[in-house]
Amino acid sequence: MGGRLGPGRGGGLEGSCDADEWVASRGSWGGIELLRARFGGRAFERHRHATYAIGVTEVGVQEFDYRGRTERSLPGQVVVLHPDETHDGRAGAGAPFGYRILYVDPALIATATQDLTGRPSPLPFVADPVLDDAALRSAVVGAFRLPPEPLALDALVLRLAEGLIRHGARGHVQHPPGRIDHLAIERGRAFLEQRLAVVRSEELEAITGLSRYEFARQFRTRHGTSPYRYSLARRLDHARRRLHRGASLADLALDAGFADQAHLTRAFKATFGLTPGRYARLCGAPPASASWPGAGTTAAT
Repeated sequence: MGGRLGPGRGGGLEGSCDADEWVASRGSWGGIELLRARFGGRAFERHRHATYAIGVTEVGVQEFDYRGRTERSLPGQVVVLHPDETHDGRAGAGAPFGYRILYVDPALIATATQDLTGRPSPLPFVADPVLDDAALRSAVVGAFRLPPEPLALDALVLRLAEGLIRHGARGHVQHPPGRIDHLAIERGRAFLEQRLAVVRSEELEAITGLSRYEFARQFRTRHGTSPYRYSLARRLDHARRRLHRGASLADLALDAGFADQAHLTRAFKATFGLTPGRYARLCGAPPASASWPGAGTTAAT
């Protein structure tokens, strides 16, 4: 995988002399850097990262030398490189290749792994660097659509750690402990229910007494969704209710804890299937010809 580049001029895009080659980075987010790239021919020489590199090949054939073997990743396959392992990269099959990738601070994976396994554990080592894993692929691709919010980051780290544990060197799934601290989970849920703003992980840790990843694991087991998704749904429900009362989108975005109107629109559409503007128009008074059972009608006598 390519070296990590910071945002360049022109909206975070780093270009090369070849128009078919480019690298675009979204920068660092709480210990994770998100990057997309496209290369033709020899992409980069042997090097190593201090992070996990977890990527998805999007187009072409990605070929690289790693731990004494030549590996090839096809579109849709996941590539996992352990920290401090040397590798190079080039296009296979005589055509350019493209990928998206997450560079993940090992400390995040270490903490999540300990919470998932219930004991101090070494960093998960994935012996096979090319995987067919729909869950990991979904986590990597979905990361590029997440807002930069703490609970979204926690959920992402948890999914990545679960995938790394699943493909660990011992070759078997390590199931997390099944105990649930129901009182702690209820305290956290009540806080999420009442808070119409971005929630910081440290707040939930203080309220529940659980680490952020342990809380996320137990919450998902108890409620079937992540704390981030639960919080987002509450904020969107609030936004939907205010749309009924004619609130402006700009004021509504700020009130419901979204970065701006565009952020609200994306989240609202992803949840309800239509934009908040269209929803507001549809919430207007129904036409006079509409028939509503039991409303404004008189039975014939």
